[in-house]
Amino acid sequence: MRISSTMRQIRPFNLMRWFSVTALLSIALVSILAALAFSAFLTKRMIQQEAEISAGFIRSIVATENAYSYFDGSQSATTTELQNFLDHINRMPNVLRTNVYSADYRMIWSSDRSLIGQRFERNDELEEALRADLVVHSGITDPAHLPKSEHQHLANAGKRFVESYVPIFDVHGRQVVGVVEIYKVPDDLFEAIETGVRLIWLVTAGAGVFLYGTLFWIIHRAHGIIEAQSDQLIENESLAVVGEMGSAVAHGLRNPLASIRSSAELSLESPLPPEARESAQDIIGQVDRLEGWIRQLLTYAKPSHANLGAVDINAVLQESMQSYSRDLERRHIKLSQNLAGNLPNVRGDSAVLCQLVGSLIANAMEAQETGGEIILSSQPGDNGMVVAEIRDSGPGISPNDMKLIFKPFFTNKTKGLGLGLPLVRRVVERLGGKVEVDSAPGQGTAVRLYLPIWK
Repeated sequence: MRISSTMRQIRPFNLMRWFSVTALLSIALVSILAALAFSAFLTKRMIQQEAEISAGFIRSIVATENAYSYFDGSQSATTTELQNFLDHINRMPNVLRTNVYSADYRMIWSSDRSLIGQRFERNDELEEALRADLVVHSGITDPAHLPKSEHQHLANAGKRFVESYVPIFDVHGRQVVGVVEIYKVPDDLFEAIETGVRLIWLVTAGAGVFLYGTLFWIIHRAHGIIEAQSDQLIENESLAVVGEMGSAVAHGLRNPLASIRSSAELSLESPLPPEARESAQDIIGQVDRLEGWIRQLLTYAKPSHANLGAVDINAVLQESMQSYSRDLERRHIKLSQNLAGNLPNVRGDSAVLCQLVGSLIANAMEAQETGGEIILSSQPGDNGMVVAEIRDSGPGISPNDMKLIFKPFFTNKTKGLGLGLPLVRRVVERLGGKVEVDSAPGQGTAVRLYLPIWK
């Protein structure tokens, strides 16, 4: 139970998956709420503005026609002035119905004659208007469902209307003497509102998509950096273990290996049967292989700043060629060079660079069992670099293996440690350079070392 609990605790957190879901839901929710809020504000504000324009127009008619006395009943609607006042109101654009109330809730005039003289005391909007507030309400005309009794006989069923209660003040503008209620069907207004609402939803959706895309790109990039740093941390930890192990094991093995090799060499100087001579040669070959691995381990343990100075990269390549010339002859592998002249010295440690180039030559040699070619070349590079290349005509590396070639302990060789290329990249990057590998199945492999110029 403890093991399973620990495994649950260290389960990796998938940043991209959680962000993709939570950010999408959060941004979608915020965008929808923002669109709803802006749409409601736009609708309410435009309807309110329409009502205020109508109210101002009606009050100007009242003042022009001097119709204040009409609302308290002191004058009748038969006079020419008052009739003109009512006609002006009823002929306003998009007006569906006009109702005029006195201060005692009685309808003293209406474009629907059947409503004149009725009282509407249970009308909350009318009461609010009589308290000097402009009341605005919108809805859809539906004769089958009349929320208020004064809505009866409304035409244009199914139309969106705006109902406004406009309080009318006395000549001094202090006391409400009546209310004018108008029903309007402003199709242009509602078309403008619908256009604005659609624009709000489009802009909000576009902003949400842009925000999500921007954040997704940032998180995706951060996720890639985190993964790369995590891989680098794991690699550094692995290499640190290799270094500690190398420094501890190498010194303990070198002396016994030297004794074994010396004994095998002495035995070759005496007459031996062919089988014994072949065994002694195998012993020497395996000791040399172990010695190469020990040198790799010691290189990992070696401080990166040791013995740094100006190094002639051509001299390093030529020395490495001479070291492996016999092995290459035995394998019938052609070794050629294409070294540029007058190259500036590079920054590094000559012994370490010789070992790195030797490791790459050994890899190229082992990739070609018999025959083939290895080419060493050098040339000036860009940005203050010198390029050294080791190219072989071997079988190449598969795309899947190309992703893993710099992982410590990854190897396809039955007798390899998988430390050659990781060692090369580690040392070259410590020097301020970089390593590139070009390879494809059947086309050989080229390893390029970009080394900084010594300044």
